[in-house]
Amino acid sequence: MGDREPGTAGPGGVLKRERVRDAVLEMAEERRPGDAIPSERTLCAQLGVSRPTLRAAVDELVTAGVLVREHGRGVFVAPAKITQELVQGTHSLSVPRAAGTWASRLLEFTTVPAGARVGRKLRLSPAAQIVYVARLRLVDAAPMAIEHLHIPADLVPGLTARELEQGDLYEHLSTRHGIHVSEATQAIEPTVVTRAEAELLDVPELSPALLFERLTTDTGGRPVEYVHSLYRGDRYRIVSRLTLGADSAPATPPDGHHPGIPPGDFPHSDPVTASTLGDVQNQR
Repeated sequence: MGDREPGTAGPGGVLKRERVRDAVLEMAEERRPGDAIPSERTLCAQLGVSRPTLRAAVDELVTAGVLVREHGRGVFVAPAKITQELVQGTHSLSVPRAAGTWASRLLEFTTVPAGARVGRKLRLSPAAQIVYVARLRLVDAAPMAIEHLHIPADLVPGLTARELEQGDLYEHLSTRHGIHVSEATQAIEPTVVTRAEAELLDVPELSPALLFERLTTDTGGRPVEYVHSLYRGDRYRIVSRLTLGADSAPATPPDGHHPGIPPGDFPHSDPVTASTLGDVQNQR
């Protein structure tokens, strides 16, 4: 019967799209800006997928700004993005819980080899087993986000679907699996949703969204979770509270630029601390 239509969500469909996307992203990360990626025919043969499935993955990465498509020439690695760190030096960033009543609905829950890209992030062999979870996150019963979780399988023996659908995942990791998370590095950038993502989130295709990518480590510095999530841009926003003043923080960074604040917005002598809040917007 061939590959499922890219816009159709069904058993195995989320994982297939995830694996194809990761494979193409891996190729892009191994190249320099301006380098070409292999042709559709070559990639389809290498990955064992149909052209519609491959094109959906490439389209997603073009939309995300990872790749650029040039008519008549092919697909190339996009110029590098400007990255700005939110947390400065040794400052802590508090993250209050987002508004609303949160719940989860499992889309996929399986054990698979990590693969090269996820294995590198979790410091595992590509052949090492990970638990892959796709969850639809709901707020007050409305779809809010799609999460793709990757957890080393040997850390969570007996992990159940119930744990992933109810309560806080980190609380379950602590109380049931003895994993105590300590730090997380998270990147946030704007994007738009694909057809399949739009169906799950109940929004129009190409609607704005926020893409979160997070790597979490435990108290011993061991990676315990890699996750990337897509949040609805019409219902979710990030609010930062900045505290300005001589008593609020240690000395100004060497370059005089406070992370998260455009250069020149505040005098260089003003130190800044910040807290971040996830803010769910009411439907209008």
